Amino acid sequence: MTHLPVTRFAPSPTGYLHLGHVVSALHAQKTAGPLGRFLVRIEDIDTTRCTPELTDALREDLQWLGLWPAEPVLQQSQHMGAYAAVLDHLRQRKLLYPCFCTRSDITAAASGQQAPDGSTVYPGTCRSGAFDHSRAPAWRLDMERALNEIQGVPSWYEAGHGRVAGRADEFGDVVLGRRDTGVSYHLCVTHDDALQGVTCVTRGQDLYAATSIHRVLQTLMKWPEPEYRHHALILDKSGKKLSKRDGAEGVRALRAMGWSADDVLMHPLVIKALTES
Repeated sequence: MTHLPVTRFAPSPTGYLHLGHVVSALHAQKTAGPLGRFLVRIEDIDTTRCTPELTDALREDLQWLGLWPAEPVLQQSQHMGAYAAVLDHLRQRKLLYPCFCTRSDITAAASGQQAPDGSTVYPGTCRSGAFDHSRAPAWRLDMERALNEIQGVPSWYEAGHGRVAGRADEFGDVVLGRRDTGVSYHLCVTHDDALQGVTCVTRGQDLYAATSIHRVLQTLMKWPEPEYRHHALILDKSGKKLSKRDGAEGVRALRAMGWSADDVLMHPLVIKALTES
């Protein structure tokens, strides 16, 4: 990159910080370097699972590790109006349609086709406008119409690999306005990367496939295209990525056992993931 990099670490406070988060934060900080900007963003749109107590714990652990930036930290729950405005804009362009299907409805009607991220491709039940108005809708992107408007499937630049062909056409009509939280991860993350001037998105390999969707939104909204750098994940003994839901080894627990911040940053699993990326 010819410009000074701007990177971000964007955790969701649905549990305590674990070693996988440490790897992501270190990747972002390293990519920013001494002259760039390393940001932290709190992605807490899930107001049921994300609590103030977990947000405070996240902040405390990052400060203890020396990974809390000097710059202001954006907290997504305080910017819901901005995301709603993007949804309204896309609705006015007739790129969204309401979906009243339940998860069981989708499973029953689906053809078994899977998107690149392993999710079930939505069968398009509500695209025709014949739907049940008895429940609140989710809002789906009409992917075919969106790709026609931007004249093709956008690619992206992956650090160390060059241009990568996008696969947005294989995802079907993804949800941008969730029924429970009002907005989706895809919409919020692309909006905030543009708002904060992020030039290099560093994140785990598990989000590699989602980049295809994010590039569609960036192109539709004329937001800048960042570079992407997807890093290796820390895996447990069964080969699964560390997960807060599965009780992954937490920074807070290691700290209580007497580990220093330097001990955690130099944990063998952290070093292994950093060197493999």
